[in-house]
Amino acid sequence: MDKGEDLDVFQCEACGLVQICNEPVPYYKEVVRAIAFSEEMRAYRRDQFAVWVKKYALRGKKVLEVGCGCGEYLSLLNAAGVDGYGIEYAPQSVADCIAHSLHVTRDYIDKADSTLASAPFDAFAVFNFMEHWPDPNASLRGIAHNLTEGGIGLVEVPNFDMILKKDLFTEFISDHLFYFTRESLETTLRLNGFEVVEVNAIWHDYILSAVVRKRVPSDVKTFAARRVAITNEITDYIQCFGVNRVAIWGAGHQALAAIALLGLAGKVRYVVDSAPFKQNKFTPASHIPIVAPDRLVNDPVDAVIVMAASYSDEVARVIRHQYSGVRSVAILRDTGLERI
Repeated sequence: MDKGEDLDVFQCEACGLVQICNEPVPYYKEVVRAIAFSEEMRAYRRDQFAVWVKKYALRGKKVLEVGCGCGEYLSLLNAAGVDGYGIEYAPQSVADCIAHSLHVTRDYIDKADSTLASAPFDAFAVFNFMEHWPDPNASLRGIAHNLTEGGIGLVEVPNFDMILKKDLFTEFISDHLFYFTRESLETTLRLNGFEVVEVNAIWHDYILSAVVRKRVPSDVKTFAARRVAITNEITDYIQCFGVNRVAIWGAGHQALAAIALLGLAGKVRYVVDSAPFKQNKFTPASHIPIVAPDRLVNDPVDAVIVMAASYSDEVARVIRHQYSGVRSVAILRDTGLERI
């Protein structure tokens, strides 16, 4: 009574990922692999895992295999020196793993906030399983959610670059929902919280093997201290001349933000900018008038702080050459306030 079925294959116009749009097979959460019958593959994995564990200092660390089947690879990972854990959905496979004293629980990650009982893990591995997932974005984010900061990963999928090169049309099967090239694999991993360390074609080019690292959030803790330091520098500078005896040159976005964030309202006389469309207006939040450069002649000040980003040195030269009434010029640089 068995009948074939048509597979509808599509490619995303945005990221290039190739996928079939059929429903996943009923057993898509379960891992079935034939490594137990291949001594060559077992030997290859032993060497591969030994190098991976040494290169990324994973000996003794907690490593999760996502979709561990009957524990074939998990046993090899343990032998390489890691503290291995696994999740698997097939009840009999889980029972087989437990019977062999492996730390395996019945689970499947399909949500970004999925939390495993033994988390967090220092690293994870997933071998030729991601192409089965209906929502790899959610699953990858769920994996990242269970990793320590900077956690390492080993992600492998069938190599669609090779499939394309060799016209292997028989590689399209209902079990595999996604077909990753090197480019689309890297894109998928990066979009879901990982930095891609390296990607290599392995095992006779049939497999793309990617090493990834959980992306560390940008550290902005020093911003507050930087703001205080610059505020103090500019306050000290203004005090040398007195309130309303200092002007600012520059009404770009950085200058406007600085004026507001450094609390300069009521401390500077006006803001100079050469762009006519900015003149005769007021700075947002701080409400300081924005004026044309000739105001430095008609309504002179003693000092000017230049906040013109990449144009700052040019502006400072203009002030020195054309506005002799200005006694002091300073530039707000990345390193702080520089008096010139």
